[in-house]
Amino acid sequence: MRHLWPETKKLGLLTGPILIAQLTQMMMGVVDTLMSGRVGPTDLAAVAVGGAIWIPLTLIIFGFGLSLAPVVSHCDGAGDRSQLGRHLQQNLYTCIITALLTGLLMYLAPSVLAVMDVEPEFRRMTLDYLHYIVWGLPAFVLYVVLRNFCEGLSHTMPSLVIGVIGLLINIPANYVFIYGKLGMPALGGAGSGIASALVLWGMALSLLFYVVLSKRYRPVMPFRRFYPPNWDDMWHFTRIGFPISMSLFFETSLFAAVAILIAPLGAIMVSGHQIALNVSSIVYMFPLSLSMAVTLRVGFALGSRQPDDAMNAYKVAMLLGLSFATINGLGMWLGGRWLASFYTENMEIIQLAGTLLGLAAIFTISDTFQAISIGALRGYKDTRAAMVVTLIAYWPFGLTVGIILALTDLIVPRMGAAGFWIGFISGLSVAAVLLTLRLFRVHSAWVAKNNKQHALTDGS
Repeated sequence: MRHLWPETKKLGLLTGPILIAQLTQMMMGVVDTLMSGRVGPTDLAAVAVGGAIWIPLTLIIFGFGLSLAPVVSHCDGAGDRSQLGRHLQQNLYTCIITALLTGLLMYLAPSVLAVMDVEPEFRRMTLDYLHYIVWGLPAFVLYVVLRNFCEGLSHTMPSLVIGVIGLLINIPANYVFIYGKLGMPALGGAGSGIASALVLWGMALSLLFYVVLSKRYRPVMPFRRFYPPNWDDMWHFTRIGFPISMSLFFETSLFAAVAILIAPLGAIMVSGHQIALNVSSIVYMFPLSLSMAVTLRVGFALGSRQPDDAMNAYKVAMLLGLSFATINGLGMWLGGRWLASFYTENMEIIQLAGTLLGLAAIFTISDTFQAISIGALRGYKDTRAAMVVTLIAYWPFGLTVGIILALTDLIVPRMGAAGFWIGFISGLSVAAVLLTLRLFRVHSAWVAKNNKQHALTDGS
């Protein structure tokens, strides 16, 4: 308990700006949904399915960028900042290569939509949305790398400021391109793709200028010297980042797969699912932000050779996360329909979204456990186990449960979208248990290693 308040304060200083940054980025998705939904159900559904294709692909890049934060935080904890510029540039090369490969997957989108039983207008608008937003991919790469560099040094305030800038660009840009203002054609939901691309470029360039010009980064000057690509360094980031990317991909692609499986059930079902997913995703921002903060705290503690401090950070983060999850779960359970009414006036959609948010209130506890445990494991640079756990828990287990309950009569009469959400609960719960067990095992290994090093030092 004596560590509770000091660690809470440290986590709070890191988590607060990250949370606000994450919320502003999430609000961009909410704005896209709200403004597209006001045009019509087809526009809302196109943004939902387009996002379900786009987001998992970009999160692969985001995972490789996340590998930079623990490397930087370990260096910071050890008091060695001489190689930070090299780490940043090598991580940037790694993410660029990843983006090139990921961008090629975008060309599979027409084939994916071709096998779906959807209306031609729905298909056209979804492809237009993807065609527009892909122009923001280079900016996304730059932003992700710079953000994780800053956060690896425990500087989280830039993420907050840049997130606000992105939101301020997103709202008017959506207004112009969705509804056709200032001489632009009215593109409907597809117009939010252009707005998103502009937002990504605005955020990336703003953060670049900050890192280059800020006095805070003059001691490290990440771009003072040019480092050519080094395959050993890039492989190091790949070994850490690839499992992170796959873990993110397995989780988000589960939601994407569900969106695709729901699409043939009609625009009402897709819209209700998308609204519930938007609301529950906003709630998830707190444990996600805590997860990112605890990565930094754990990495710094291990770099300082203080594994006990690393575990204290994890325990405090878990206590804070579960407290928040309980409060917000009750809010979704009791006020789901009221929250859904902000998105649409269609009562069918409101009722469906309210039911799904009631289920989301249940899985938010498991989601908090798995998110914070994954964040701590990243601080230990242990990422492969999380990849295996998320693959098994989300796909063979969670999605299978969801398909059986949602689309078949094997156990109960087919439940539609609600069946998939029960699958989410099942998969996240399995992941939470396995990841928590893995964390304590890895921590025990670090403590043993640290004690051995101290014994050798004392002996010499």
